[in-house]
Amino acid sequence: MPRFHCAVPLQAGLALALPPGAARHVQVLRMQPGQALTLFDGRGGEYAAVVERMGRSEVAVNVGAHDPVEREAPQAVHLALGMPANDRMDWLVEKATELGATSIQPLMTAHGVLRLAGERAEKKRAHWEAIAIAACEQCGRNRVPLIHPVRGYADWLGDAQADDSMQRVVLSLAPGTQPLVELTATGAWQVLSGPEGGLSADEEARALAQGFRPARLGPRVLRAETAALAALTLLGGA
Repeated sequence: MPRFHCAVPLQAGLALALPPGAARHVQVLRMQPGQALTLFDGRGGEYAAVVERMGRSEVAVNVGAHDPVEREAPQAVHLALGMPANDRMDWLVEKATELGATSIQPLMTAHGVLRLAGERAEKKRAHWEAIAIAACEQCGRNRVPLIHPVRGYADWLGDAQADDSMQRVVLSLAPGTQPLVELTATGAWQVLSGPEGGLSADEEARALAQGFRPARLGPRVLRAETAALAALTLLGGA
């Protein structure tokens, strides 16, 4: 059954016009009055719904029963990522959403080639949020991961406060680094991962000084987007 994110609070018995994005998707699928669909608003669970009316630019639906089903990963994993270039960040956001990431923090780092600020940065954040929403619609998640605004590495790290309830790791290729699988524990995780070329020596040292533990994923050198997803899979139990 088609699933759509609805960025307005839903409740059983509600009659509403779908937001523009969801309405366009319904129209592209050529759905007709009387056909069933599933809606979720990101607050948990999902709702059965039925198309009531199809207009030229409006789709009206009746919202039915709420199903409290959740499909989140057993452990919350927050990713902080040195942004890879071109469409690799798009792909990374999509797959991280499918694998259950709780939030994604895009970072500008010393070795990263992508530089964003102002309106361009906000447009990119909105673009990545749309990718995350589409991935949730496809994979069955009912909670959209939070896509934070783009930040510079130093500013973000300076604001990253220690939290005893969260395990914090930085992916590292330094000799002697402990494998991530040996660090696994229950609870929430924050994973810091670099862009192409990794974090600089200074950036990694500053993360360690802030309480991040170094961890490696194995004997092979993984691409930036692969490393973050591998860590997410190991920790999130996806």
